[in-house]
Amino acid sequence: MPETDYTPPDLSLRGAEHVRAYQQSNGAVGYLWNGVPTLLLTVPGRRTGRPVTSALIFARDGADYLVVASKGGAPEHPQWYLNLRAHPRADLQVADRKFSAVARTATPEQKPRLWKVVTETWPNYDAYQARTDRDIPVVVLTPG
Repeated sequence: MPETDYTPPDLSLRGAEHVRAYQQSNGAVGYLWNGVPTLLLTVPGRRTGRPVTSALIFARDGADYLVVASKGGAPEHPQWYLNLRAHPRADLQVADRKFSAVARTATPEQKPRLWKVVTETWPNYDAYQARTDRDIPVVVLTPG
């Protein structure tokens, strides 16, 4: 997808404010962001061990939840992804549902199919990938 097809998101709710609104409203505020669903992912920090929560767009693949470590196409991985690589067990909140999941990065064989799934939800991922030489990972979160 050419960079000109990029649609800038509404950033009026993001970061810690997004997480706080989501948690305080039990998902009533923040679950839908720019017309797409988001979840809250909580994982221990790899250095501190303290829980860190991020609001992330997600797609579904059967029972699995898919999130993308895009960081908007930045040259480095987002912190939440580095934390998940160190601690692959996470807590999720999807709207008002809370549960645990195990994370893994999609394999090179799985990624093309899963990339299609996530870009159907958020087409801007193609623009983010075009901005960086980094291979943007798709993370599979399996409840349990």
